Amino acid sequence: MTVSDIAVSLGLKIYGGENGLSREISGGYTSDLLSDVMGHAGAGKVWITLQTHKNIMAIASLKELAAIILVKEYLPEKDMLDQSNIEDIPVLGTSDEAFEISGKLFNLLNRR
Repeated sequence: MTVSDIAVSLGLKIYGGENGLSREISGGYTSDLLSDVMGHAGAGKVWITLQTHKNIMAIASLKELAAIILVKEYLPEKDMLDQSNIEDIPVLGTSDEAFEISGKLFNLLNRR
């Protein structure tokens, strides 16, 4: 399943990083603590968070994450979007709480 597939299936907004929409997804990781994501998220995962600053993109790139989903209608900061487009890591958005979108993504990825 690709980032584009989950964006369509879950009705996610696409804020940036459109060139990375064909990235394959291996799962998801939900956390707002950057050090937790650095220590535990794996390549190809979709990171679900409410963090909206540029440092998020550095971690996503370092960990080779497939995409980032911002929750509760949080909007990415401009420098985050700029880096998203440079790194080709999509930044997506939802009005859902982290718990809700995590469950939806889990169910979607485990339908196979």
